[in-house]
Amino acid sequence: MPTLLATTLAAEPQSRPVTDWAARIGWVVGLLLLVALVYWLMREGWKWRGLLQSDLPALPEIPEKQGEPVLRLTGRYHGSTTAGQWLDRIVAHGLGVRSRVELTLTEDGLEVVRPGATDFFVPAAALRGARLDKGIAGKVLTEGGLLVITWSHGDRLVDSGFRADRSGEHAAWVKALGQDTSSTGNTSTFDQEGAR
Repeated sequence: MPTLLATTLAAEPQSRPVTDWAARIGWVVGLLLLVALVYWLMREGWKWRGLLQSDLPALPEIPEKQGEPVLRLTGRYHGSTTAGQWLDRIVAHGLGVRSRVELTLTEDGLEVVRPGATDFFVPAAALRGARLDKGIAGKVLTEGGLLVITWSHGDRLVDSGFRADRSGEHAAWVKALGQDTSSTGNTSTFDQEGAR
C-alpha cells in the first residue's frame, strides 16, 4: 500500500510556481525612482556648491602670446579644492569637471588646456608651488601619484590635482614650481585628515 501511494504521488504533475509580475514590476519601478532621486539630489548638491562659490572670479583666459615653454605635460585633471583642504571641492567656473589635460609652463604662467571643459591660465605671479600628494576630492591614488599645484585666484588659494600619463614627470614640475608653502614639508593634507 505505501508503495502504491508513493507511485501515485510521484506520477501526479507538479505545478510550477506562478510569477507575480505585478510585484516584480513594482520593485523595478521603485528601484529606478530611487536611483533617479539620488542622481537628482547629487545634481542639486553640485549646483548648490557652485552657488556658494559664486564669489570666485572668472578664470583668466589663455593669452595669445606667451614665452617659450619650460615644461609640458599631458594627463588627467582631477579637480580643484581649497588649498590645504583636500575634500573641499571647487566646482565654480568648471573647476570641478574632470577631463584630459595638457599643461604648459612658461615664464608667463601655467596654461591649462582641457578638451571638453573650460581652459584657463594661471599667471606666474599667482603660482604658489607644487607638491606630490595622493588625494584630492573624489580621487585617491598611491603615495606621490598626484601632482598638486597651488595657485591664488581672487582672495582664495586653490589646489589643482593632475596626473601625468607618465608619472615620472611629476618631480620636474615640483622642482620647477618650488615646494608648496600651503602644506608643511611633504606631509599631505590627506595624511593629516585620514582616508574617508
